Parts: sequence; structure tokens; C-alpha cells
Amino acid sequence: MPSARGRNLTFTEEARRAQLIDVTIELVAEHGYAASSLGRIAEKAGITKAGVLYHYRSKQALVEAAHEHVLSGLVATVGAAVEAAGPAEGPAAYIRSMIGHLRERPRHVRMIIEGITSGTSPADSEARWSVVAELVSAARAARGLPGELDARSAALLIGGGIDAIVSESLTDPSYDAPAAAELLVDVVERGLLS
Repeated sequence: MPSARGRNLTFTEEARRAQLIDVTIELVAEHGYAASSLGRIAEKAGITKAGVLYHYRSKQALVEAAHEHVLSGLVATVGAAVEAAGPAEGPAAYIRSMIGHLRERPRHVRMIIEGITSGTSPADSEARWSVVAELVSAARAARGLPGELDARSAALLIGGGIDAIVSESLTDPSYDAPAAAELLVDVVERGLLS
């Protein structure tokens, strides 16, 4: 991986950057963006603020890198599940993998939320719903379903359901999120894909 200085990073530099991202995710999830200062990040990582700034030019750059790391992992997991399922089963795979991935990584959920609410990473509603709308449209086409569907509204309903299930599972660890995911899949199957 090339550095901001245009050279490849050493193994040690890559490991330190990974550590700083992990620490940043942990602190932002626990304390929020505003309370996760460079000093606090440096202390938790066991290095100086100058050491943090060697790797990332600012707190903003570090938080952006942590946010990108979280989103990349989510996209990779969900993308692989959707691809493995195929077009007809894409929406179900999306729902199950989104809920499963986020439920297992509560700090990542909080990192995503803090990234959006702090203005570090702008919320792009269309980027999120358009992917789901395409999955719904592709599933309908693969199943040979006739008629028009408001794919945008369908995608927003699915996204809202996922958000509510993940939120509830973070609030109440005993909440059965996998069962709720299956219920949402059933609702989508009956209402949009049959």
C-alpha cells in the first residue's frame, strides 16, 4: 500500500495503521467522534500524537480511514453473500448478511453512525437505496414477475427494516435478530417477490 508520501509502506507501518484504525473504531464507538481526540487515540495506541500524525495527517483523515475500513468490510461481506445467492435470491441474502454482519460488529455500526453524524463521511441515501432497488428489480426479473414496482420505496422499506432490527439488537442483546431477519425476508418475499 502506498503512503501519502508516495512510497510503499513497510510491514510495521501497515500494522501500526491497522492498529490506529482499530483504536479509532473502538474510541469513536465508545465515546463519539468529538470525544475521540488525537491524544486519546495516541494514548490508547501506546504512541505519541506525533506518531499518529506520522501515519495520518489529521484526526479527520484517521476517522475517514476507519470509516472506510468499516464500510469496505461490510460491502465485501454483503457483496459476497449476494453474489453467491444469485439474482433471484439477492434481496434475501442482502437482508441476512447485512443484519448478521452489523449485529456481530456493534462498534462498526456506531462508527458508521458517528461518521455520518459528525460530517466525516457524508450520508448518501441514494447510494444505499439504489443498490437495494437494483437487487429487488433483478430478483423480480429473474423470477419472471410482471408489472411495475416502485423499487426505490421497496428499497427504503427494506433498509428501514434492517436499520430497526440492528438498532434493536444493539439495544437489547437478547433480541432475536436472526429471527427478525427471517421475518423481514418473508415480508419481502410475499410483498415484493411473488
